[in-house]
Amino acid sequence: MYFITYDTPKIGTVSFIHKVQIQSGQTVLIHGATGAIGSALLQFVRLFDVTITATCSAKNMELVKTLRADKVLDYTKEDFTEGQDTYDFIFDSVGKSTFGKCKSVLKEKGTYISSELGLYSQNLWYAALSSISRGKKVIFPVPYSKQKTIPYIMQMLEEGHFAPVIDREYALEDIPKAYEYVLTGEKTGNMIINL
Repeated sequence: MYFITYDTPKIGTVSFIHKVQIQSGQTVLIHGATGAIGSALLQFVRLFDVTITATCSAKNMELVKTLRADKVLDYTKEDFTEGQDTYDFIFDSVGKSTFGKCKSVLKEKGTYISSELGLYSQNLWYAALSSISRGKKVIFPVPYSKQKTIPYIMQMLEEGHFAPVIDREYALEDIPKAYEYVLTGEKTGNMIINL
């Protein structure tokens, strides 16, 4: 028996895509495309007829290409917020950017979503303020209930649209080692804890 450590992040991932109206032909940037949230989000967004740009480190560029990103940026060498490309959606799956930094690369009615609250919980405030705006928006992905998200994830698994990226497996007694590894920031995708 085993426990995959991605349950909670994947629930949040479903909230990312269900909080917005993704339409054919749009452009999406996924910042942190090889974490637990980002690798799932990339696969879920791939189901839409959109152009996906994904950021990751150099060691994971091939993985992101296999997950079918249209363009891959090495975030250690290139800052997407300083580029010429603009996006309908920026999904910050690692919470390492800000709406302020991303605003210049969002399209006129673009949307920024982060997995983190941001400094001083700014993403909650921006979400509240931008909800009455006709321009660029911030949406905070408050998770839906498990009754809504788990069936969606199961369907994606069964239909072959989603395959969790697994980095390492640990025995139950090695949870401290697993936690130490997560803290390094080098984890790709998810980990399995064998029970």
